Amino acid sequence: MKMIKISMLALALGLMSFSAIAPVQSLVSENEISEATVASTIVWKAETIDVGQIPQGTPKAIVYEFKNTGKTAVVITNVQGSCGCTATDYTKEPVQPGKSAKVTATYNAANKGAFTKTVTVTTSAETTPKVLTLKGTVI
Repeated sequence: MKMIKISMLALALGLMSFSAIAPVQSLVSENEISEATVASTIVWKAETIDVGQIPQGTPKAIVYEFKNTGKTAVVITNVQGSCGCTATDYTKEPVQPGKSAKVTATYNAANKGAFTKTVTVTTSAETTPKVLTLKGTVI
């Protein structure tokens, strides 16, 4: 009998802890969530760039441009090429609303043939990184 009382008490306390979470979540309205989502938005000029034919042994710089269409500044936190053959550079200072910035990927065309590489860009505006693509043929 004592074991049943202890189990019921534990069950009641457990259920009360779940009900205490609901009021905290309701403190953030749907408007605030949608404003936060829309507040920092970036629009890429092109997410895939085909460089066509490039000569072997000559690095090729590919520039991706984007515009901050949101209401707050956007910071690029990381840019990573898909392999060691792609070097990256990007705008380090915050991109103010209405302004544009660049991410540059320099592909070292070492091997002949078709190629497709990616550049992953992490920003403060998006929860998931943006994957940009560059492709072409080394002759």
